[in-house]
Amino acid sequence: MRSFTNVAVVRNNTTTSVGPARFGVHWVDVGPPVRAEIIVMPFRSDENSAHEVTLGETFPVAGETWRFADLDMSSADDWKVTVRRVDEDEVMEPPTGRLWERARLQPYGQLDETQLQSLETALGAPLPREYRVWLGRNNGAKPEVAHHIPGIPFALLPSGPLFGVHPEYPPFDLVHAQRQHRDPWLSPAWLVIAEPAGGLLVVSAELGNESVYFVHEFDLVGPPGPAATAARERKLRAVAWSMYEFIGRLTPMKLDHLPPVQIHPPGTFTDPSNYENGQL
Repeated sequence: MRSFTNVAVVRNNTTTSVGPARFGVHWVDVGPPVRAEIIVMPFRSDENSAHEVTLGETFPVAGETWRFADLDMSSADDWKVTVRRVDEDEVMEPPTGRLWERARLQPYGQLDETQLQSLETALGAPLPREYRVWLGRNNGAKPEVAHHIPGIPFALLPSGPLFGVHPEYPPFDLVHAQRQHRDPWLSPAWLVIAEPAGGLLVVSAELGNESVYFVHEFDLVGPPGPAATAARERKLRAVAWSMYEFIGRLTPMKLDHLPPVQIHPPGTFTDPSNYENGQL
């Protein structure tokens, strides 16, 4: 039976019904080549089928032929797949979707359980679960180039990485960052995890909240005291539901998105391994 609609758009974590079947997408991969696993759930059958296809390939749907026609991604976890019913030997229309470019981060190493517990003792609070897992696997990370989340006014630069446990070089150390960047502006309910150009990135120090937040540098002003601190914290903006979603949303920046150049003093390095006991 011929479908009434020739095109279906399937977003992540959803299904779309068209003609003889319901479509879902298990995963996408920007490759190269661009690939996806498309799930076909026919209305007149209980037998679902999964098809791993590259962009442009076709697959059967209840006697019809459909094509993986396009992929548009704004992040690793936010995308939509377009599938199109085609006739035999039909020429494929050129895809127009954007492909997400993976974040280019260089981890500083790993932390074992003893080190993580010592860190929590020094911070005076437990780490959010997913951030704790990420930190244990990476101990912070240096971006190879400037990164951002489109629409959020910050730039994570190689000179200002995601903090880790680096007591030998305080500017990249998580414990030092709380005294330097959090305590003048925010309450101990928050943990600063990076100082990008444009503001601060923070996570909650309270259990049950895994989100990553951004506070703009324009809001890091005002007098000390509980009232001013509470006012700043009301301006925190959630940018990801978890640390792993945050990494998935980070995108290398194009040159025209970069902030003004920052001049660093001679001898400044951006890798804690270049320092010993805090000295060059």
